[in-house]
Amino acid sequence: MSKFDFDSVVERRGTGSYKWDSPEQQSLLPMWVADMDFRTAPAVIKALEKRVQHGIFGYTKVPDSYYAAITFWFSGRYGFHIEKEWVLYTTGVVPAISAVLMALTNPGDKVLIQTPVYNCFFSSIRNMGCQAVENPLVCIDGRYEMDFIGLEQKVSDPGVKVLLLCNPHNPVGRAWTKEELLQLGEICFRNGVVVISDEIHCDLVFPGGVHQPFAALGADYLKHSVTCISPSKSFNIAGLQIANIVTQDNEIRARIDRALNIHEVCDVNPFGVEALIAAYNEGGEWLDALKAYIYQNYLTVSEFLSEKLPDLKLIKQEATYLAWIDIRSLNLSSEEVASELAQKGELLVNPGTLYGAGGEGFIRLNMACTRQVLLDGLDRIQRVFG
Repeated sequence: MSKFDFDSVVERRGTGSYKWDSPEQQSLLPMWVADMDFRTAPAVIKALEKRVQHGIFGYTKVPDSYYAAITFWFSGRYGFHIEKEWVLYTTGVVPAISAVLMALTNPGDKVLIQTPVYNCFFSSIRNMGCQAVENPLVCIDGRYEMDFIGLEQKVSDPGVKVLLLCNPHNPVGRAWTKEELLQLGEICFRNGVVVISDEIHCDLVFPGGVHQPFAALGADYLKHSVTCISPSKSFNIAGLQIANIVTQDNEIRARIDRALNIHEVCDVNPFGVEALIAAYNEGGEWLDALKAYIYQNYLTVSEFLSEKLPDLKLIKQEATYLAWIDIRSLNLSSEEVASELAQKGELLVNPGTLYGAGGEGFIRLNMACTRQVLLDGLDRIQRVFG
């Protein structure tokens, strides 16, 4: 029995929640936006309460303890030793990716992505005046894999300057293995392509699984990559706007620092700083309990679909709290299925096409909620398509 409570429903309507307050109808159940319906770790709440009591919230100087917390967390959990000098802080992983793209590309350059993939990858690439080159993932027996033959062909194009990696992958839920990442890196480095690794979901690998930081694979992987990290997904603190960019290369880091200043996302707020320190120093036990709960939610979705909606297939996943569901048997587009669920089931999900053409025939469902709410959402799917 967990000492942490993930079963109590916390009312989020009326709190300015994008996820819950965007729908006008109170009857709509939102299982779309990727934040959780759980209170964050008690240690984080305690640290924020202490900071609030001080009562002054001026411009923030990030302390050494911030960098020490990052080093403690990533070396202890993942064997990835991060030096203070390698870290640049910013307001979020999306601004981080945009700044890194600005630093590493010129307008007209090509950026390789493996689709279906997080929708903001497309907008960040477009906003930098670059062109997205898709190397679609391949779904084999209900599990996604990288297409290394296609990757080899596409990165050999001299116009491709960087590969934007989602590790673990949103929305298909893969925690890439050491062998897969070694092969990807070898192909990229041989062709002079830098890897930007978005590892925001790194702490949400299912129990028994392992997250492999790309930069921790060896000296070349550390030198020729940039890693974007944040406690925002794993500790449900996205609204506190804190993230970090990690790169060993001094020249690349200087260019990224310049881009952060151009974008004016080089300052962070005191609550994000305190939350990160508390999460990384004291939040491990809570996170492990959270992951166990989310994994049980994943098993609940799997069991429900196989028993009551066998035509819908849950993709095998190893990480994230986002279920990727194959709805191709319904012979409707992803947009049509999402629309039917909203109108007839009063349930909000993400259509797969949000993540590129390869997402057609799929929907994304947020499982980071109480079991009670999850079952309510699944019942709504059954009401519409059962």
